[in-house]
Amino acid sequence: MKKIFSPVLAVVLAETLFYGALILGSRPAIADGVSDSIAGLQHEWVKAYYVTPPNQKVAAFKDIAAQAQQLAATYPARAEPLVWEAIILSSYAKFEGGLSALDKVKSARDLLEHAEKIQPDVLNGSIYTSLGSLYYKVPRWPISFGDKNKAREYLEKALKLNPNGIDPNYFYGDFLQEQGEYAAARGYLEKALAAPARPGREDADRERRVEVQLLLEKLKQHG
Repeated sequence: MKKIFSPVLAVVLAETLFYGALILGSRPAIADGVSDSIAGLQHEWVKAYYVTPPNQKVAAFKDIAAQAQQLAATYPARAEPLVWEAIILSSYAKFEGGLSALDKVKSARDLLEHAEKIQPDVLNGSIYTSLGSLYYKVPRWPISFGDKNKAREYLEKALKLNPNGIDPNYFYGDFLQEQGEYAAARGYLEKALAAPARPGREDADRERRVEVQLLLEKLKQHG
């Protein structure tokens, strides 16, 4: 299949909507199966994103997306499954490419906005981390809904809810370096690198720290 907009979609929130900030949220765990199911999706995501061979990634994300959609349908009053369905759709879009990828990132945005209406602070501010990353990664209108101002607003909301988290600091640092705000970006990336470990998310933390270090290396060329 011919991939279009690949330079943008190749870094979209799948990257963008990412993994780590999306550990357990502020809502206490209850014995309804949601927490265990979310943990399973998280690990499946990491496996599909980092371990699965490139020619098998689309199929892997198609399967995980179906699982996430079913979980969200089973628990319609819970925000967590909606957030993870959005994350998985964003990753699916990255590897699939083409016009259908744009449809998936729009669906991801809509799922996050729905989750926000249910519980805006769920998963330690992951709704806002994910929305922020989407808004600065996807193309602008008329192709898609990209908006740098909205991206900054959402990422700053995420940091207010989770100031020491690895993901909000990483994504805000990445956003700032894209805007040419290199000194500020470095500060947030260093904070991301020093973020506390998240029990049960060791695989995601490991991969995120690699990305943080690579971006810090990139920033060295700017002094």
